[in-house]
Amino acid sequence: MNSTAPTATVNLDMYDHDALPWDAVVETLGAGTAENRDVHTVLGTVTPDGRPHAATVGALWIDGSWYVVSGSGTRKSRNLTVNPACTLTARIQRFDVVFTGAAHRVTDPAELARVAAVYSASGWPAEVAGGGFTAPYMAPSGGPGPWGLYRIACEEAVAVGTTTELSGATKWTFV
Repeated sequence: MNSTAPTATVNLDMYDHDALPWDAVVETLGAGTAENRDVHTVLGTVTPDGRPHAATVGALWIDGSWYVVSGSGTRKSRNLTVNPACTLTARIQRFDVVFTGAAHRVTDPAELARVAAVYSASGWPAEVAGGGFTAPYMAPSGGPGPWGLYRIACEEAVAVGTTTELSGATKWTFV
């Protein structure tokens, strides 16, 4: 997904609230890139036999895309290798959002370096090595590095407003 405007917006609210503004979601996500550690994200993937799998991840929103780091032996990485379809849920200030799309491994050295710099500014000292990231530490379930970086190409997002000023539910399509 990129930070361009959605191609379609559908108001899902059943109580006469206006559609939520996509710009407000993007603004909140942008503010959370390096400073806001309160963003809670969960990556949903599909196992080879079709069952769902969910894992809390340290995802970052950078320039209109979600990025996730994962060890090659983890269930989520093995799932994404077979089937890139995924969801990423984010609890951010004013919104709960579910992003749906596909996660693809990032191998471009310039993109890896750019994202590693943002992770480092966020407090995780990531460095580019071996086509992925290394660092002095990782989540215990991550396994040994280097760890792969995935960019999620979002096709749609659904948000629920969580404040009295921004209540309602809205779906945006990006393809």
